[in-house]
Amino acid sequence: MNAVIVAVVIMLVLSLLRINVVFSLIIGALVGGLTAGLSIAETIDAFTGGLGAGATIALSYGLLGGFAIAISKTGIPELLVVAILKLVKREGDSPKTGLAKVLVFLLLLMMAIFSQNLIPIHIAFIPLLVPPILKILNMLQVDRRLIACILAFGLITPYMFLPFGFGAIYQQILATQIGLSGLNVGLADIPKAMVIPALGMLFGLIMAFILFRKPRNYKQAEAEVEVLEVKVKKSSVVFTVLALIAALFVQIETEAMIAGALAGITVLYVTGALKWREADQLLTEGMRMMAFVGFVMITANGFAAVINATGDVESLVNASASLLKGNVSIAVLIMLFVGLFVTLGIGSSFATIPIIAAIFVPLGLELGLSPLAIIALIGTAGALGDAGSPASDTTLGPTAGLNVDGQHNHIWDTCVPTFICYNIPLIFFGWIAIVYIL
Repeated sequence: MNAVIVAVVIMLVLSLLRINVVFSLIIGALVGGLTAGLSIAETIDAFTGGLGAGATIALSYGLLGGFAIAISKTGIPELLVVAILKLVKREGDSPKTGLAKVLVFLLLLMMAIFSQNLIPIHIAFIPLLVPPILKILNMLQVDRRLIACILAFGLITPYMFLPFGFGAIYQQILATQIGLSGLNVGLADIPKAMVIPALGMLFGLIMAFILFRKPRNYKQAEAEVEVLEVKVKKSSVVFTVLALIAALFVQIETEAMIAGALAGITVLYVTGALKWREADQLLTEGMRMMAFVGFVMITANGFAAVINATGDVESLVNASASLLKGNVSIAVLIMLFVGLFVTLGIGSSFATIPIIAAIFVPLGLELGLSPLAIIALIGTAGALGDAGSPASDTTLGPTAGLNVDGQHNHIWDTCVPTFICYNIPLIFFGWIAIVYIL
């Protein structure tokens, strides 16, 4: 039995049974390593050796969580909440309720998209913006599974298609790894190849609005609804904007989220928008909020290290290709599923590309695929699983924001809905593009 399939299936089944994701990843990695013939000591060595790769990400998210909490304490997010609350004048006011829903959906969608390209802060905006909006979502009886899908669309589609911010990083990795595997491609070709798979993501977003359109009730304290006035100093608004600009500038210049978050926090305290005596409490609160994300990302890197150590990704693809004997359409479909399995396990589209490119490029050339089709194959296979993976920041981020009141389950309310809405259309649209169009 292929160790990759065993490890990923065990991790997913345990997660669906509501076993903690960190424990599910550890158990899946151990069983996968043993299945591949590694000893317990070798499996543990591979796992622990990979943990360090996730430490930087975990610390980055911790600091970004602190930065988000610091901004939230200025009262600026509440201003937005109050403005939307005033539109919801009373229960049963359909025109205002509809307008409020549209504004919330557009706001979250635009912020998610901007966080990947225009303002590359990734999921750091979620703990800043989503918790204050929960009171509005509760009043409007919006199904939070829809919000998770909206956020996932904005976190994934831009880096697949737009060559800016995180999209530039993803596409650079894609072009580099394809080149190292024997096929030189231009960066300008990647958006052309990925436009149809991106349309699959759009189809999935539309499907999410259909599937989760019905009202859903959540508990809400009455006091939260009654607060309609928030006073924020103009200077606090100015200093917060400066902090955001500083965080963005430093992050772009240093290419380090840690430095960006630190710069933003420093501006808030130096300008007096927040008091120095509050620093310890705020940072602790923010890190606590993002701690789960950090632990999962660290563990996912250990899981990925074991997957690589087994060597079974290559054998999985080669075995599938030999059985198909040149059947292009089925071979492409299987390679897409391999990408889905790998990304579901390690939780990172960016890390999946180097794993599969060295195998998929020669196979694609052997099958007679065009360069654009090979780009679409690897780019789509890499993105598959980002939505739905219990270990992906695309699912961990939305859960961190939507579950602050304990009413949103990571697996059943984020992972399963995003898996259904995006992975299924992405496989179909990607397959059609690779086999019949490109």
